[in-house]
Amino acid sequence: MSNHVLPAGSTGAAPLSVDVTPAKAGWTYSGLQIAVLDAGESYWFNTGKSEYLVLPLEGAATVAVGDTTFELAGRGTVFGEVTDYAYLPRGVDVVVTSEAGGRFALPSALARETLQPRYCPASEASVGLRGAGSMSRQVTNYALNNELHTDRLLVCEVITPGGNWSSYPPHKHDETTANERELEEIYYFEIQGDDHGPGMAFHSTYGTPERPIDVSLRVGTGDVALVPHGWHGPCVAAPGYDLYYLNVMAGPGGAEWLSVDDPCYGWLRQTWDDADVDPRLPYTSSRHDA
Repeated sequence: MSNHVLPAGSTGAAPLSVDVTPAKAGWTYSGLQIAVLDAGESYWFNTGKSEYLVLPLEGAATVAVGDTTFELAGRGTVFGEVTDYAYLPRGVDVVVTSEAGGRFALPSALARETLQPRYCPASEASVGLRGAGSMSRQVTNYALNNELHTDRLLVCEVITPGGNWSSYPPHKHDETTANERELEEIYYFEIQGDDHGPGMAFHSTYGTPERPIDVSLRVGTGDVALVPHGWHGPCVAAPGYDLYYLNVMAGPGGAEWLSVDDPCYGWLRQTWDDADVDPRLPYTSSRHDA
């Protein structure tokens, strides 16, 4: 695979299934770990120079930050459930413990400002529908255009029903202008498999003549894509298999997301006004249980 798409299990060692630090990614700001904890197991770490979220993917957890403890109710699945979560500032010791076991994303960003630890209820996450027709998807913002203030860290997650395109039109955010902010981006993928198999999706990143990059690969559950620069999108969910991905972004400026569309495809946004949102959205956990 490309060195910009990291296969599942290739970056971490137990209890981390994913361990992408800025140094491992070859950049400066964005990082992501995913801790997989057995019942009663704990994971200890120090935030160092970075700010973090503890974002449950599956299961509940207790998060101890110095003398402060947060109880996260978590969720049963990333497919259609929104979770509560915790914000962690730089320079603190953290212990994440899961009584029943679970999986916990730890997105991070190199920080300048030292903020306060904070419990974030699920109600603070903003959930919205984006696009229309085969470009419909559901976006949940945990640290992006919602109540949580961070120094640099931006975090959201996207659910794309099978057969749909998301991160589309292709866009970029690799320089600082009036309409764009320089942001390194991580994609972490999961697919709603079934009895037939694990399912699949496709991810694309392509560059400019001045900064070439060319990635177009099949991805599956646990894979990670790195977007250092360039146009990225689409992420295409194969028909029959719904796609989830977690996005982590950070850059030299503040916690602000501004991007520009590839002018070859930006016109597609105009078609959304005359099309309906995919009727499979909004996505709920009962959708794949039915």
